[in-house]
Amino acid sequence: MSDSDFAGPGGIRVSHMAGRVALVTGASRGIGRAVALRLAVEGADVGVHYFRNREGAEKTAAEVEELGGRAHVLKGHLGDADKVRAIAGELVEELGPPSIVVSNAASGVLRPLGEIEERGWDWTLDVNCRALLVLAQTLREPMAANGGGSMVALTSLGSTRVLPFYGAVGVSKAALEALVRYLAVELAPDGIRANAISAGVVDTDALSHFPNREDLLRAAEEHTPAGRVVTPEDVAGVVTFLCSETASMIRGQTIVVDGGYSLAA
Repeated sequence: MSDSDFAGPGGIRVSHMAGRVALVTGASRGIGRAVALRLAVEGADVGVHYFRNREGAEKTAAEVEELGGRAHVLKGHLGDADKVRAIAGELVEELGPPSIVVSNAASGVLRPLGEIEERGWDWTLDVNCRALLVLAQTLREPMAANGGGSMVALTSLGSTRVLPFYGAVGVSKAALEALVRYLAVELAPDGIRANAISAGVVDTDALSHFPNREDLLRAAEEHTPAGRVVTPEDVAGVVTFLCSETASMIRGQTIVVDGGYSLAA
């Protein structure tokens, strides 16, 4: 992927989101990186969050700056509520109040439910769902004071379908979608929208942790009506749309981006 994949006419940066600040969790690679770069192309400054992959986060931040935006790298474990609050505070201090929050980072134990230990269960739910709650609680006031904005959470088809090894993560994604609906209603008076995107199979580094990765990719390639698997850039485009004023009346929805895969019997 190159910057030109996102560039406007003539390969230049556009300004639909000029002056806006975005926080993207898990932005060191994959979907998070694609979202960060797409928002930068649209004119936003980006807080690039990571947990372990600092080199990837710094590369994303450098690319944001090459596109003309400001970037700030933020490290923190999203399973720790205090660290989440610290990330939010550092973002506001360094770049200003955000107008966009993209909850993309995810983690979890990939085992049958009968083998899940309490620690793995709590880790999965805390990173994948509670982190957005804490971000919303912490950033609600500065976002509202700055005119509101948009929160977008990344979920998956496993929130509504039973997938092998995916029990804990699937439950956390279902909880995340429910949280988005509640946030959409409770944050509306502050001018803050909340929506979710449920992506189909996306071939990123994260997929390498799945024991059945090859089966997932094969099924997606064979049964997606669009004729190909979803790319990080596909998801980034929908994130950008949901954060635009064009989508101002879309609230509390989960938008499926899977090329039609989930429609097949």
